[in-house]
Amino acid sequence: MDGHTGIGGAVRDGVRSGGNVRVLMYSHDTFGLGHLRRCRAIAHHLVERHKDLTVLILTGSSIIGSFDFRSRVDFVRVPGVIKLRNGDYTPLQLHIDIDETLALRESIIRHTASMFDPDLFIVDKEPLGLRGEVADTLRMMRDRGVPTVLGLRDVMDDPDLLEPEWERKNVMPALTDLYDDIWVYGLPQIHDPLAGIRVPDSVRRKMTYTGYLRREVSLDGPIYQTVKIDAPYILVTPGGGGDGEMMVDWVFRAYESDRKQPYPALVVLGPFMPSDVQADFMERASSLPDVEVITFDAHMESLITNAVGVVAMGGYNTFCEIMSFDKRALIVPRTKPRREQYIRAIRFQELGLVSALSADGGTDTDQMITALRHLPQQPKPSEVVVPGLMDGLDNVDRLARRWIARPRRALTLAEKRA
Repeated sequence: MDGHTGIGGAVRDGVRSGGNVRVLMYSHDTFGLGHLRRCRAIAHHLVERHKDLTVLILTGSSIIGSFDFRSRVDFVRVPGVIKLRNGDYTPLQLHIDIDETLALRESIIRHTASMFDPDLFIVDKEPLGLRGEVADTLRMMRDRGVPTVLGLRDVMDDPDLLEPEWERKNVMPALTDLYDDIWVYGLPQIHDPLAGIRVPDSVRRKMTYTGYLRREVSLDGPIYQTVKIDAPYILVTPGGGGDGEMMVDWVFRAYESDRKQPYPALVVLGPFMPSDVQADFMERASSLPDVEVITFDAHMESLITNAVGVVAMGGYNTFCEIMSFDKRALIVPRTKPRREQYIRAIRFQELGLVSALSADGGTDTDQMITALRHLPQQPKPSEVVVPGLMDGLDNVDRLARRWIARPRRALTLAEKRA
């Protein structure tokens, strides 16, 4: 299918609706940037390919307004919540009870889905949403004949942690009864996100591997201009930054100890790094002429293009950017509370696509100095051929068209108002 073509309209009772195709996406986004950025990448690709398609994103992200969106992509923000260290949730900003907040989120999600009346519903990562808040909406979509898709990243977690979590959340019955398809945004030869857990054959048959989601430099909105550092530089990014203090400190100590690093560093702290920690890093950077610090940039793609190498924790989106722009990378993954980043980093290192440095044995400064000096010399990812590695967006488009083209019954007025 050529770019900028139409899907042809959704089909109801065998009649084309004529140029008004709607896709609803859900991203729970209690913390971090990963889910939102993945949904945004898919949404932008779909509207770019199809002039008759509109995407609405349901999200709990507190910083979604910092991102630009293409025409025919919009969002509805539900009240934000954050997860505490003990596993409980608390409202991010509202001074109301958490149960009230969750009930409000669930109501907004359900009523938005009802009125938007999508032709396809895509849920990111959490099969039932935060605390099951999408379950009723999924049942409503099923009753209306709307195809529902669960999108999974390449690595979920260590199976010893994922299986009991999904058992507690009663996920498998939902995958069996409430989802038509499961898209894995990765490749089976790299990792199976459900490896090591008991999965019914009926669920396995729904799984399709798409490949990773390619990224491009955004031409929309302002691009952050660095002040002190000239390209090429080493880009240091802990993603959202909420748990990135250790990695950033490790890099800082290397630059403080070795004043002859061959390349300067541009450090993007992330919007969720605590403000006092951000202030400390900015103070330290003020005495380092070869280190530039910024807090956040919604156009990370524009920053990575000028980097000679990337130091990152290894979230899904960062890997997509590293592969898309063919950048040498040093991954310093977290191992707690999830091992997702570690599993991904080790697998990509085994394939020769990145190098990895674990902090489990301590954060020795000399070790980081050596790793930073070696980074610009290591092979680029393009020197390793992995067929279909970055074909994810094109395959998502193909899969979406297949589901949208299927007929479903017309809605009654009462159902639209339900």
